[in-house]
Amino acid sequence: MNGIVGWLARHGLSLFGSAEMSVRGRKSGQMQRVPVNPHTHEGAQYLVSARGHSQWVRNMRVAGGGELRVGRKTRGFTAAEIADDDQKVLIVRTYLERWGWEVKDYFQGVTAKSSDAELLAACPDHPVFRITVEG
Repeated sequence: MNGIVGWLARHGLSLFGSAEMSVRGRKSGQMQRVPVNPHTHEGAQYLVSARGHSQWVRNMRVAGGGELRVGRKTRGFTAAEIADDDQKVLIVRTYLERWGWEVKDYFQGVTAKSSDAELLAACPDHPVFRITVEG
């Protein structure tokens, strides 16, 4: 499914706001592409890793940014990982309100309606990055 969503984003078709993210590989130095669901919370943009500490997360921690692409439109961004669990709970809750239908299997029963304690317990498994789009 990731391949299809990425292909669609590369060709200008965004499914519900999805995009293709490129981030430089920490070992290869090559740009690695993965479909993502950019999420807006209180006017700021975030990337939430539904699949946990994946390769793109490890690469982002080293690269500190990347590119988002939908069709021919490519936007560079910088990224800062959110360490504050209380802030992450708010972001993850609204992320699940928007994207829960798609990512529910990766959150092991945690939903937007879960308690703060349940979300807090899930947060260490789902890194969150605040992104700042350049230009």
